[in-house]
Amino acid sequence: MANIHPAEHSHGIDLEAALDFLNTLHPGHGRTDEQHQTDEHLERPADAAMWFLEHQLVHPDAGVRINDVELARIRRVRSALREVVDAVVEGRAPDADAVHLVNAVLEARRPTRLELDGSVLRIGHRHGDTPVDDALALIAEAVVEELATGRPERLRVCANDRCRWAFFDSSPTGRRRWCDMRSCGNQAKAARHRARLRESEHDPDHDHEALPN
Repeated sequence: MANIHPAEHSHGIDLEAALDFLNTLHPGHGRTDEQHQTDEHLERPADAAMWFLEHQLVHPDAGVRINDVELARIRRVRSALREVVDAVVEGRAPDADAVHLVNAVLEARRPTRLELDGSVLRIGHRHGDTPVDDALALIAEAVVEELATGRPERLRVCANDRCRWAFFDSSPTGRRRWCDMRSCGNQAKAARHRARLRESEHDPDHDHEALPN
């Protein structure tokens, strides 16, 4: 089990980091066909705690324990958010259960409130009932905010079926297909080249040489 405490001054997480959370489960980012396997980066509760710590979603001081039950919930929320992003990219409606779960995560956060610190008025920090609630809500908020007020048409899933890395296309043309041209892009080019070679080998015009006159 991992002991963590909510961050006292956390103001959110950006979209790139939220997508990184989705990519903690992916089918072999940057791997070749021979290396293909599914990578789970949140194998243990401590892995989830470390991810939250590294992204400043929880406070490093000991506080709340993440157990296997909480880890399973974290993974379910990750899958639900991934379903929403995939649906946007594919131009379809997301699974209703995924939408329900994301909404439940968002609703776990308490609304913004005004607080008086002596004579100073400030906006109170919003926290869920547990550090996990708070961290997951911040991640969900980053994704939902992009859908609501950002450029959701720039959300992408790597065209390499053995990768499927979720990312935001910030290229000038908005036509980026690969998570990384040096890995998946080059693999796709190599695969197309091999396919052309195979086609030429089976082309009847290629198999028969012209007879001399």
